[in-house]
Amino acid sequence: MADEETSPLLSTIAKGKTASREQSRSSEATPLLSGSSNTPRYDGETDDPDREVDDPNQSHPNDAQPPPTTTKKTRRWPSFIAIAILAAVVIAIIVLAFIVPEAVQEYAQEAAVIEPTNLALESITTNGVRARIQANFHLDGSRVSNDHVRRIGKAATWVAYQLESDQTKVVVRLPEYNHILLGSAIIPPLMVNLREGDVTQFDFVTEISPGDVEGIRIIANEWLEGRLEKLRLDGEADLSIKSGIIPLGTHTVSESLVFEANEIPAIPNYNITRFNVEDGPMKGSMLVDVSLSAFNKFPIGLDIPELAFDILVPGCATSDPRILVAEAATSQVHVTPQSDVEAEVKAVIRELPESLTHDCPDSTSSPLDILLQQYMHGEPATFFVRGSRHPDGDTPKWIADILSSVSLPVPFPGRTLDGLVRNFSLTDVHFSLPDPSADPDDPDSNPKVSGNILVTADLPSEMNFDIDVNNVRAKADVFYKSRKLGELNLRKWQKANSTKVKGEGGEGAMLLIQSRIIDAPLNVTDSDVFTDVIQTLLFGNRAVVLHVDALVDIKVETTLGNLILKEVPAEGKIPVKRAFPCPLWRLIDYIQHANCFSALPRGSFGSIDPKVGSLKVLDTTIDSITLQALVNLTNPTPYTAHIPYVNIYIVSNGTILGSATVENLDVVKGPNTNVLVTAKWNPLMGGPHGRNIGRDLISQYLSGWNTSITVRAHRHSIPGQPIICKALSRFNMTFAAPILDLPGDTPEEKSHFIRDATFHFFSSTATFTLVSPLHYNTLYLDFVNATALYNHTDPVGQITYDLPFSAPPGKSQTPRLPVSWSIDSVGYDAVRRAIGGQLKLDAYADVDMRLGNFKESLWYQGKGIGASVQL
Repeated sequence: MADEETSPLLSTIAKGKTASREQSRSSEATPLLSGSSNTPRYDGETDDPDREVDDPNQSHPNDAQPPPTTTKKTRRWPSFIAIAILAAVVIAIIVLAFIVPEAVQEYAQEAAVIEPTNLALESITTNGVRARIQANFHLDGSRVSNDHVRRIGKAATWVAYQLESDQTKVVVRLPEYNHILLGSAIIPPLMVNLREGDVTQFDFVTEISPGDVEGIRIIANEWLEGRLEKLRLDGEADLSIKSGIIPLGTHTVSESLVFEANEIPAIPNYNITRFNVEDGPMKGSMLVDVSLSAFNKFPIGLDIPELAFDILVPGCATSDPRILVAEAATSQVHVTPQSDVEAEVKAVIRELPESLTHDCPDSTSSPLDILLQQYMHGEPATFFVRGSRHPDGDTPKWIADILSSVSLPVPFPGRTLDGLVRNFSLTDVHFSLPDPSADPDDPDSNPKVSGNILVTADLPSEMNFDIDVNNVRAKADVFYKSRKLGELNLRKWQKANSTKVKGEGGEGAMLLIQSRIIDAPLNVTDSDVFTDVIQTLLFGNRAVVLHVDALVDIKVETTLGNLILKEVPAEGKIPVKRAFPCPLWRLIDYIQHANCFSALPRGSFGSIDPKVGSLKVLDTTIDSITLQALVNLTNPTPYTAHIPYVNIYIVSNGTILGSATVENLDVVKGPNTNVLVTAKWNPLMGGPHGRNIGRDLISQYLSGWNTSITVRAHRHSIPGQPIICKALSRFNMTFAAPILDLPGDTPEEKSHFIRDATFHFFSSTATFTLVSPLHYNTLYLDFVNATALYNHTDPVGQITYDLPFSAPPGKSQTPRLPVSWSIDSVGYDAVRRAIGGQLKLDAYADVDMRLGNFKESLWYQGKGIGASVQL
């Protein structure tokens, strides 16, 4: 009998059954009264066939009314009828208990329907939680597919009618984790109606106690890391039951439930409704105030007490310990079924640990850099939330043990910083051309720019703490009309300062950042784009607007210490006048820097006003002259430049006649004096016709004609910058020939190489005062064939002289040159009448000149030469 009392109420399958019966019966792991796959769960979903059903605590049978009693007197024969009925009932119980248990068990499994209506955690105790469970239970025979099983099940439940259990303890273990105890619950006495259609309402309170903390930690971590494919739970209880007054003994009931990964509830989606960071009351601390909102889709209600948590971030590697950055606490949270839940979180950030800001091995980024990069690029930054190991005294120990053993990854939504920079400008610009001696990979091989940067940036409304920018560096791509112009690389830290400004009206606070950049390399990558920029600056009618995409590193000082924000994205459209880069360099008097807002104003080239102060011959050959000149010019732009080296071609009528070179030149605003220029006159560079074109250009210039020269860059103008040179070579810039500073010049007197002439009438000779532009070299005239004209057309006489004579630096007097008078001309009569006086004559001459090894035949036309006539 002892064995019978402890055996299952509806015993397991007897040995020796046929194979067909084995296929129709349930396994040992099925519950005694199990819901089908269509049974609703507490969250409104449907249960799996193997899902465990909570044991009820308090029952409310609908049909549990006492049978009517009778007072009618009976005869003796009814006693025999009662005995017969009692015997039949006993026989039915025996039959149901020992003959057809399999059919009854199968009926109970398929017909049982449990509908959870509410689950509420009433309170948290020192040992666990008190939970109130409400559910409806009934049997539905139509769910049973086997007619034979359905008939037997209905008969058995009609006889048994009700079952009542004593208080029961249920324990749940993890069989695949060395049978670790997951938890236990105390179920109070319950009564259930077994007749089909009768509904039993459960409403009871149970005490749920957690088990081994290590088991909970293992499951939680595997689930959070995505390694938990399924979870198997074994539940076991010693159930003492009776039907009416008939005790049915104590039975060990065990069930096994398997949850697939997709059946385990996930972390609910949440929204951050408020996020605010401000300086803390103590130096070296910050306060974070966060409000969260999430929807509870389950029919579960509970009150979560105030809890303390640690906020951690990942280390350099996944195997590295996580880094504690803040301590947080939640307010009391009221969770109501199927409604929004609000939570308030306050955190304190103290001094940042060194492991957070120190660069990772074989990397230039720290864990903080990685975290901020994810946030600033709009990617979720992952934080880890772990229960505090030192909670306050009101938190039960079992909660602290569980929460402190699990780290929950919480993605924090990132925020792109597009549009953060409101204004970007560059003033007091200074350009430097490449160093010709630098290696190609050296930053000095690129043009450089210096200037004052002024940035106006919007501060996010969440940032309510003091911030001071003290250094910046950046790498920027510069675009023009969606095409890349070049790259600006500020690899060195530049000093900066910032000022926080309150916004006006509905605008938020702004941060004004000022920095002086010095020698930032600019690498022009597309000569075609560069050409378009130059063309628009020089000849266009519209402003040049560049688009800059930059990644900026910022050193900031906060109450937590000095931080480096790396690769902060900055983007914007910038007018060239107010921002970098202005792409033209001032190449002394040949290549001028353009006005950086629109095309050059009229007269800008003329306002350069180049003047040659002195000339010195450095070298001569048969075909060339190398000269050195001191030039005075005016820089009409608000920019300055440093030119280590540049070489340009001197062109006339499309023919190259020579080149000019400038080295180590600092161009300042306004007048620039004594600019040293080295030029080489070599007409043969222009081909076979170069000599004739060069001869005519010099002759016109010496004759005082309005001559002009054209300068043009070439592929080697700036060493190591073929792209810039290619772009500049597409432009020919033409200027008026520079004015020579001749000895004896006065503002009232126009410069002439032939200053005056004296005719000696009786000796038929003439002398001329010559002014040489050369300050250190002597010019020789080997042959002269000249004609003097009166009133522009009437010949006076002719001079032919084939003996060499010199023209030293400054003023000099020619020897007496023989004159053949045109006696029958009007000009001759004019000369006779002017004896002892002066008159104005014109002159035309062919001259063979020699300067060192260089020889050239020139022509000269002079007008209005003052001539004295003596006897």
